[in-house]
Amino acid sequence: MKILISDKSSPKCAEILHKAGHEVDEIFGLSPEELKNIIGIFDALIVRGATKVTAEIIQAAKKLKVIGRAGTGVDNIDVKAASTRGIVVMNAPGGNSNAVAELVLGQMLMLARSLYDAAHTMKEARWEKKRFEGTEIIGKNLGILGYGRVSRLLAQKARALGMQVRCYDPKIGKDLVDEASLAVVSSLEDVLSWSDYLSVHLSLREDTQNFISRAQFQRMKRGVYVLNCSRGGIVNEADLLWALEEGIVAGAALDVFEKEPPTDFTLAKHPQVIAMPHIGAATEEAQENVSLIIAEQIADMFAGKGIRNAVN
Repeated sequence: MKILISDKSSPKCAEILHKAGHEVDEIFGLSPEELKNIIGIFDALIVRGATKVTAEIIQAAKKLKVIGRAGTGVDNIDVKAASTRGIVVMNAPGGNSNAVAELVLGQMLMLARSLYDAAHTMKEARWEKKRFEGTEIIGKNLGILGYGRVSRLLAQKARALGMQVRCYDPKIGKDLVDEASLAVVSSLEDVLSWSDYLSVHLSLREDTQNFISRAQFQRMKRGVYVLNCSRGGIVNEADLLWALEEGIVAGAALDVFEKEPPTDFTLAKHPQVIAMPHIGAATEEAQENVSLIIAEQIADMFAGKGIRNAVN
């Protein structure tokens, strides 16, 4: 089979596919028009987050049998258009989960101790020791929206540091305690009003668009810290800015935005916001993991060993 890798990935991705007997082209930085012009000769396409696999691209993909996302989110792929054409869309869940969980944990510590501002003042040769009295995360309440791999890893790490953790997932809708003694609650209201830190780890779907907006902010504990390292659009950015100005939210850490890169940096520049350019999965280990996973899945599919982690 002829396979195109259109986003930079671990060299091991191509190696695995070569060893399985496939022809692999690695062509990065293609414009939509360039991709449309060449996609017709390929049987498989592997992307990360940069390549946008639109309905127009899929329509031009006359031979395409599978689109592999080296990562978890598939919002850069028109899954409906692929399904209509009988093209399998698969992802690599779990490969970058620890990287995202570690980033969130780091962001919580940054918010608690004002680490970004403290470091920045020293870069400007200012010694403002009295200004930076922070708080500790031990004993604080961490509410997590979503009960996926990242959520469970974050909960494990936070509990090891002495935090109390509750999860809410709209797809579960009942109270339970899992095998790791993590509480999953059925009430969003309970998590919103209880949390000192609220971390969002939901998939972006029609029912989660603007999942956290003004009504939800109004139910939160005053002084809460809000973190979103899942997908932009789940937390309404205008309403978050309002909640910051109202003093409901003491600080926020964002790795994702509704539009990436943002055209309006007002929220990112807010003094109580730590903003990052969607780097949650950007570790050497995570990128190697997802590259290996997606390559092995595609090789197995073409070898007749079944399809794993299909999202359609």
